[in-house]
Amino acid sequence: MDMQSTPQKVCGPGSGPRRPGKRRIPAFWVRQFHTWHWMSSAICLAGMILFAVTGITLNHAGSIEADPRVETQEYALPAPLLDTLAAVPESAGPETAVPAPVAEWLDDTAGVDISGRTPEWSDIELYVPLAQPGGDSWVLIDRASGEVVHETTDRGWIAYLNDLHKGRDTGTAWSWFIDIFAAACVIFSLTGLLLLQLHAKKRRSTWPIAGAGVLIPLFLLVFLIH
Repeated sequence: MDMQSTPQKVCGPGSGPRRPGKRRIPAFWVRQFHTWHWMSSAICLAGMILFAVTGITLNHAGSIEADPRVETQEYALPAPLLDTLAAVPESAGPETAVPAPVAEWLDDTAGVDISGRTPEWSDIELYVPLAQPGGDSWVLIDRASGEVVHETTDRGWIAYLNDLHKGRDTGTAWSWFIDIFAAACVIFSLTGLLLLQLHAKKRRSTWPIAGAGVLIPLFLLVFLIH
């Protein structure tokens, strides 16, 4: 007995009704989000650890004892350089630079680099503040006797890291680093948010946890900080 096979209906790509669905992000952009996320996290890694640790030390600065170490050195400015210094008018202001021969002598003899520093002139002395992260420093030259005093205060490595966190007296290069680091953190956070959205459907706790990260500091700001 011959049996005739029942013809089967083949559904092509355009056949049959289409089920409505959400518009998906193209795979190219998904790969880009992953790439930007891991690259920005790699750039931010050391900086985020530094700023997180110093955030704790700054928050408990009153409980962390510091034992400043003060070092004072004295020198005598050579007579020819004293004459050079005496030629600077008594009415000189911060815009008047320290004479180059005097600045070179300070660098060679006392190891003090005053380039880029703002001098403070008076009729009896020249004072140059040399603020630095983790401490303080200054040099003073008596315009009459040529006596040079260089004092340095070191408040320790915790104070040094705290000043890096605040960008205190760290110079232009560190200021640029903070800006670049902050931009990388923004990219890291935004791409992380986009990746959360992609995976939120399979992880129901995604948005409650992300929402808590917003609501907890907002609650503290509104109700507990006065």
